[in-house]
Amino acid sequence: MTPVEGIGGWLPLLTGRLARLATLESEFQRTLEAEKLEAIAEFAAGAGHEVNNPLAVISGRAQFYLQEEEDPERRHAWALMIAQTKRVYEMIADMMLFARPPQPEFEMIELVELVDRLVEETAPRAAEQDTTLLRKGPDGPLTIEADGTQLMVALRAICKNSLEALGREGRIEIEVESRQQEVEIRIIDDGPGIAAQERRHLFDPYYSARQAGRGLGLGLSKAWRIVTNHGGRIDVESEPGRGTAFTITLPRSRASQRVM
Repeated sequence: MTPVEGIGGWLPLLTGRLARLATLESEFQRTLEAEKLEAIAEFAAGAGHEVNNPLAVISGRAQFYLQEEEDPERRHAWALMIAQTKRVYEMIADMMLFARPPQPEFEMIELVELVDRLVEETAPRAAEQDTTLLRKGPDGPLTIEADGTQLMVALRAICKNSLEALGREGRIEIEVESRQQEVEIRIIDDGPGIAAQERRHLFDPYYSARQAGRGLGLGLSKAWRIVTNHGGRIDVESEPGRGTAFTITLPRSRASQRVM
């Protein structure tokens, strides 16, 4: 057997082994993701049991003293305590929503109308910080099968993230495009951008891309969960100093998702 014949004989085997390794790596990552989500859910459930009951007592007493108090400084202190207990409640609820979200209630929705509503809701905050907000794409109907309420939560989270990254001025474009069996929603800002090492963790719970001005919390994580529960994906393109583009890709329908 010549060396060439030997190499030719090994190539199919090597290709098969490499493909198998890639499959195993993908399965391993999915297992790690599932274990991480379950750990978050268990933590949130335990925190809810151990923390919410004492918080209810603290909040109740603080509300009682707030009603009785007349001194402005003390009233402010009691009001601040109530606000902080509410924030802890919301953090635990957000963790549960991220780890074990409700299944989407699919129905036919008008995507362009949904995005127009998003722009209308976001416009006041954008105006406050002198940010230009533009919507690009079709004006006519674009129907998809999705949970409109959950999808709006995801879009709001990404828009809020872009606004926080810009801080003042800047520009945000929201584009809608139909691609055969899929639709794309792109939210593009001309902010400071995100470094590669930060992009890898952008959808991790409570990860903060501080250098990019992006806040600490579950907003992007919830967006990722909602989109993936719809059979879609979120891609991020960004470089430091050159802005960021979030691309949400969704199947037009659950039937087209099965075909894809």
